[in-house]
Amino acid sequence: MTEITYTKDNVPDALQRFVLEWGNLGERWGVNRSVSQIHALLYASKQPLAAEDIADALGIARSNVSNSLRELQAWNLIRPVPVLGDRRTFYQAETDLWTLVSRIAAGRKARELDPAAAVLRQCVEMCRDDKSVDPVVQLRLREMLDFVERISRWYDQMIALPRSTIVTLMKLGGGIARLLDRSGKASRDLS
Repeated sequence: MTEITYTKDNVPDALQRFVLEWGNLGERWGVNRSVSQIHALLYASKQPLAAEDIADALGIARSNVSNSLRELQAWNLIRPVPVLGDRRTFYQAETDLWTLVSRIAAGRKARELDPAAAVLRQCVEMCRDDKSVDPVVQLRLREMLDFVERISRWYDQMIALPRSTIVTLMKLGGGIARLLDRSGKASRDLS
């Protein structure tokens, strides 16, 4: 049987601060504050927590916890885990940061970029035969579609790279731009 790890009165200050700030950050990204706070609590927890434990620790309604847990499961950021001797459902967060960020990025792409590209494609197609649409508007829609599709292709390329390559790219940072600039200058010098 698992004992309750936290109640609202005994959450350590550092964890409380992390949970609150992660909730604020999530809200800025368009994620419900409770969803983000529950994710933070589960991410930081050494052991799985039941919905009742989460509600007690964060001081939020059990129904809100249930809805938030469903949303986190839909994003594949948490999973239910069995606990021997307890009939309740316990939850555990994905703690591998690369996996976590990859899942969030994939979810955002599927929920935001892909639908935006689909709508922009429809709008561009509709403009082709509509003489009442100003050429400037048509150009702007095509440019926006091109930008969204580039971002989508970039995401697909980056997510396919091995983790070690992504780490190297991150370490290079702005050095990549300098390298490309030198490479471009060298090829211009040769022409």
